Amino acid sequence: MGDHDTVRVRLRAALRADDPWTALYLLNTDRPGPLAGAVEELYRSDTDHTAFRPYLSWLLRSLGEPGDAVLLRLLATPGLAADDRQDLLRAAVVRALRLPAELLHTYAQHAPAASGGNSGTSGSPAPELVDAMGLSGDPSFAPRLGALLEDPAAPRGRAALALGRLGARAWTAPIAGRLSEVTGLDHTAFTVALELMGDPAAVPHLLRWLAESSEERVYDVHHALVRLTGRDPLLPERASGAAYAAAVRAAWADGRTERTPAVVRDIAVESGARATFSVDEGAGRIRVAFDPPSPGSSWPRWDRCLTFDRKPLYRVGSLCDTCELGLTLLGWPDDEAARIAARMRGRLADLDRLDTELLSEWSPVLGELETGHYRALLLDLPLEQVAEPARSWWYRRAAARAEADGDDGERPECDRPEDYWPGVAHFQLTAPVPGGRVPFTYGAFLPSQPPEALDPAAVARHAAAVAAGERPAAVVLGWIDDRYVEALHEERWLVGAILDGHHRLAAYAAAGVPARVLLLARVAGGGGADGGLEGLAEVAAAYGCRE
Repeated sequence: MGDHDTVRVRLRAALRADDPWTALYLLNTDRPGPLAGAVEELYRSDTDHTAFRPYLSWLLRSLGEPGDAVLLRLLATPGLAADDRQDLLRAAVVRALRLPAELLHTYAQHAPAASGGNSGTSGSPAPELVDAMGLSGDPSFAPRLGALLEDPAAPRGRAALALGRLGARAWTAPIAGRLSEVTGLDHTAFTVALELMGDPAAVPHLLRWLAESSEERVYDVHHALVRLTGRDPLLPERASGAAYAAAVRAAWADGRTERTPAVVRDIAVESGARATFSVDEGAGRIRVAFDPPSPGSSWPRWDRCLTFDRKPLYRVGSLCDTCELGLTLLGWPDDEAARIAARMRGRLADLDRLDTELLSEWSPVLGELETGHYRALLLDLPLEQVAEPARSWWYRRAAARAEADGDDGERPECDRPEDYWPGVAHFQLTAPVPGGRVPFTYGAFLPSQPPEALDPAAVARHAAAVAAGERPAAVVLGWIDDRYVEALHEERWLVGAILDGHHRLAAYAAAGVPARVLLLARVAGGGGADGGLEGLAEVAAAYGCRE
């Protein structure tokens, strides 16, 4: 990007385009500092900011730290119009900025209330102000936020979350004690607020409320109890509705909250390539978990991450089945991840069948997984290693959908391969799974260690073993993800994280030989993600290891 004048000219041209949103998206933001400065200049111009205000505040949210600095300066500008203050504060909340308490007190005096009146005199504060108080880190806001819990007309769920973000444990009991007063998303927000507090004082309240709560509120209470106690009892496979609620209540009925050692049970080998087992009181060191709620969002539980010891590895996205699935690398786990998986390695050197003895031997490792019911599949998967965004199924799937719809396959200029890329080279199926009910079932296995850290000598050793007819196996924690994208396109993914065997998969991909993979997949729980039994059965039918 050029000098300040060039940046300003390009910004003005984008704002005046027939489709400003796409034009702004295409602006080169490799140097966001100059662009942020140009946005600030236009925002301070009376004529420009009136015409372009929604675009400018949106753009500031996308520019990282330079945009954050501009947001803070603009919010501190005296005499801002009410609409400007609201737009800028909403943008600051989305960015999770910690704003000075003085600025928020000033905002409260002048901003419109959420439901009539002035937020400084009557009515309740606007939602963005409630969110900003929770992000401020200033405990002096806690009494005002706590008072909102009693007002049915106030944004009570957001107030509870704000108290949770502040860690204001004096409000643990008031939040827990009002669970019977709230429903829907507010009830979810109250339980998530208790999780954010991390205060064990909430547990007795949750246990009492669990015994009394209606069926639709049980999942939230159970989730909070698991998070606050660490105890994660096994529930019946695929229980739902009244059966799920009854099972949860029975699991906590004795009031026991101490975590006990994990137990791997109900091991059953269906064939040399298929087995089932259950993990009770799993350590949950490797799991897909909900993220803390995004500031400004209406949904207390939305995005999820694949985590190891609560450290996020990949952002997995929401459970929304009309949204497109995408994974994004967030960071690498500690070396302990590889050490745990390596405890399975002795029997993986040339694995040709599953048996009860093998799974029992691996019980200490399997117990590190999340509580639940699992399928173990021994598969021979045609995999390729992909390092270019344009070759990845994450990008190519849209072209396949367009071709199936009879479109010309042309993609808009703003549709860039790198925007779909998970951020790391990975392994994928060379073609969609054949014979499935869903037209396109893709497969992608993402690494749990940096690909550049692989040892070429180790890859060569495995390649020699494969060439000699051996079949060393990799271990993947995976799942089936079903989507109905935009309520138009059925799409299914076999997706997972490689727990052990990165060098082995690289050797298979280089040799063009189907990779021996032990897939461990958790199937559906009562209130969690769909485990995709149909999809797992189709994968096993297509790629199951032949005895």
